[in-house]
Amino acid sequence: MIIAVIGDSACSAEEAGLAEAVGELLAQRGSAVICGGLGGVMEAACRGAKSRGGLTVGVLPGEEPGAANPWVDIPVATGMGEARNAVIVKSAQAVIAIGGGYGTLTEIAHALKSGIPVIGFNTWSLCRNGREDDSLTRVQSAAEAVDKAIALASRHRVHTMAPPSSRSPHPSAAKGKEIRPAGAEDKSMPQ
Repeated sequence: MIIAVIGDSACSAEEAGLAEAVGELLAQRGSAVICGGLGGVMEAACRGAKSRGGLTVGVLPGEEPGAANPWVDIPVATGMGEARNAVIVKSAQAVIAIGGGYGTLTEIAHALKSGIPVIGFNTWSLCRNGREDDSLTRVQSAAEAVDKAIALASRHRVHTMAPPSSRSPHPSAAKGKEIRPAGAEDKSMPQ
């Protein structure tokens, strides 16, 4: 399972502490963390995940993998600038938003438009036609954020892939036919 942790690159100490705790809890529950790969909330979430042996992916706005924070295992240099925000959230089964600026708001919008659940802590509020939009699931703690994200992600498993050992064989192989390269001679048939 992959959970996105999004937030500002310049965050408060409270937000950094929450992001680090979220990263730790996600790793303990076996989830990979994907984020923007830079500082602030992103760095804190990666640091927390790595402290518990978790896997971290940073989708970077620039072209230099070395720009990733030191706790990113897999830096993805896109050269896409803020357009990479869509890649981050669409690679996850759920999103945890912690604080955040306008970049975080775009990530929230991409996720919600794609039907990907968003869990929010001290983040944006949304209104539509003068009425509050309750599309974000609001939480008060790191544990609650992770519990909700994993529960909602379990229902949103569109990005999962069967492990190689459980994949179905090629349709011809499933019917007992051997697959040969084009032009290969069939030695099982009498000539």
